[in-house]
Amino acid sequence: MNKWHFIVVLFCFGINVQAQKKVTLEAIWQNYEFYPKSVPGFNFLNDGRHYTRLEDNVVKKYDITTGAFVSDLFDANTIKGQLGFDGNMDGYEFNHDETMILIESESESIYRRSYLAKYHIYDLKTKKLHALYEEGKVMNATFSPDASKVAYVYENNIYYYNLSDQTTLPVTDDGAFNTIINGITDWVYEEEFGFVKALYWSPDSRKIVYLRFDESEVPEFTMTRYHNEIYPEYQTFKYPKVGAKNADVSAHIYDLTSETRLDIDMGDMTEMYIPRVKWTQNPNIVCVFKMNRHQNHLQLLNADVRTGKTSLLLEEKNKYYIDIHDNLTFLNDDKHFIWTSEKDGYNHIYKYDMNGKEIRALTKGNFDVTGFYGVDENNDRIFYQTAEESPLQRHIYVMKGNGKKKQKLSKQSGWNEASFSSTYDYYTLRHSRTGVPTTYTVYDRKGKEVRILEDNQAFITKLKEYKLSPTEFFTFETSEGVQLNGYMINPPHFDANKTYPVFMTQYSGPGSQQVVDRWGGSNYFWYQMLAQQGYIVACIDPRGTGARGEEFKKMTYLQLGKYETTDQIEAAKYLGSLSYVDAHRIGIFGWSYGGYMSSLCILKGNDVFAAAIAVAPVTNWKWYDTIYTERYMRTEEENPHGYADNSPVYFAKRLKGKYLLVHGLADDNVHVQNTMEMANALINANKQFDTYLYPNRNHGIYGGNARIHLYTKMSDFLHANLMHGGLD
Repeated sequence: MNKWHFIVVLFCFGINVQAQKKVTLEAIWQNYEFYPKSVPGFNFLNDGRHYTRLEDNVVKKYDITTGAFVSDLFDANTIKGQLGFDGNMDGYEFNHDETMILIESESESIYRRSYLAKYHIYDLKTKKLHALYEEGKVMNATFSPDASKVAYVYENNIYYYNLSDQTTLPVTDDGAFNTIINGITDWVYEEEFGFVKALYWSPDSRKIVYLRFDESEVPEFTMTRYHNEIYPEYQTFKYPKVGAKNADVSAHIYDLTSETRLDIDMGDMTEMYIPRVKWTQNPNIVCVFKMNRHQNHLQLLNADVRTGKTSLLLEEKNKYYIDIHDNLTFLNDDKHFIWTSEKDGYNHIYKYDMNGKEIRALTKGNFDVTGFYGVDENNDRIFYQTAEESPLQRHIYVMKGNGKKKQKLSKQSGWNEASFSSTYDYYTLRHSRTGVPTTYTVYDRKGKEVRILEDNQAFITKLKEYKLSPTEFFTFETSEGVQLNGYMINPPHFDANKTYPVFMTQYSGPGSQQVVDRWGGSNYFWYQMLAQQGYIVACIDPRGTGARGEEFKKMTYLQLGKYETTDQIEAAKYLGSLSYVDAHRIGIFGWSYGGYMSSLCILKGNDVFAAAIAVAPVTNWKWYDTIYTERYMRTEEENPHGYADNSPVYFAKRLKGKYLLVHGLADDNVHVQNTMEMANALINANKQFDTYLYPNRNHGIYGGNARIHLYTKMSDFLHANLMHGGLD
């Protein structure tokens, strides 16, 4: 029997039935009652003993060991009105020696990670305030290492502000909207490679390395926004879809002393990406990642910033694809670096010399390293996170620099994450389990508990007012002999002699996980509400999901949707075989990739699923972006069957059950085009369906009453078509 079979997490809050409340949508999405406390804005200071938090526009200093307030390091209220500062801080950053603070205010979101903001610099010693740029909002302001300058991007050009003489000088001058971008990434890099800032100060503050994107030939996409005007607003931006032209990306060096620019020689950059840039310990050598468009060949190139010439540091090839990460760490001896790779079938930590020769694998085994926290070189220790004990859990470990003397730092089962002080003298451990909110605890370098920052006991006490059902983890074996992990939430007062409808929730995307022993957030309470209304809620992670090694994760390569759909259909059949499940009343829900999956399931599994909800779904991979889709599917020209066999639009005629399509009209990620084309296919097939559209809402569909409106619709849809409906 699989060792994870019948792991049951029994966290039932409260036994006094008469005093118990019902979970409601108003409580979840209108009153926001189910939000435990967190510890936001927690920033360790250089001494490793203290940290700061932003509270009411004041940066406050605390002692990590006692929690005692030490002092106010900066009070924004004292400079309100000066140099255009409105007194409200959205964020802050210290310079290296913590003598100055970069203040961020009036932030304005652009896409998922990018935003515009006003910036001011405050000298904590002289009490002098500087406005970084008074003519408008800028992006990605960052101190030089010596704090003499601040670089930023304004209207696609890089500038730097010199604090000594308060002058501003340009680094680039060719930036233009929807044409040339300097120092920040384009839409597809931001979304799929996960970064926006693409300018990098040299360690000696004398040079800036930056990326340049020429997106002049990238096709455009237009979204419509409605603001009660005579004509709507049209937002047009560059978005490369499968097989389309990507931006031409290049890397450059700007020398502040000579005011000259130099190109980094990356070789042939046709159909190439630069997904990361990182300085080595040598101020003259910067490491630039070069990856092919198929994303299965990665080169780490060391560039000499004095000449622009490059040499190969490390090369990896993979028969599937390579995931980009931020774990590259150059050690202070300037002779070695740390790297993580899936090259042995699981993600592990390796040590290399600066000639690219592997010294040793620091971790080994049939498990994935899921997080890398850093190297304490003064004490020869490496900190990391793994799924070693179970793919459902995470634990924190420390080992010597040679990979020996491994020690587990997290003691409680469930989900553990950590943050370390700059000196590694202290760390905060965040722990949760399903149904149990996160606790935040401080430990010293020996793993001894120092104090609890937040235990959320008040929130746990509040939950005792509700009858929350336990989450039961299980595994089952498919007809192909594959063991899949799942969880189930049964109705309160569950009676095995009765039959219940099943509501399946999932995401199923590459490397993702939903079946994990961690705090579930707002949707967890929606599931509890549905359970209270008489549904069994279930979730299964299919093939292609994470923390079970490379082969399990990457087997969906070139066939996104195929194996995941098969597994979800088999999961539904397994659930339908249980004596207490009504096999005619099984529904499935998903958002984004999960919406793609719920669409495929009700079409390909039309004799299994009675209802499906698809929020912001991809309905044909040819309408999604280059980096994500081609990583897993290549292009439609290269892989026509992969696209044709696994895109919902081609199976509209199979619809039998009830289908709800939901999309935000301002979704810059998965365009509403996907839902409109799906609707058109259903109309052409003469199939009835429901559609809900949310004007001016992006991929997350939030703001105003959008969330409660959406969840009311979805709950009503389930009530009508699953609780009181089903397959004929």
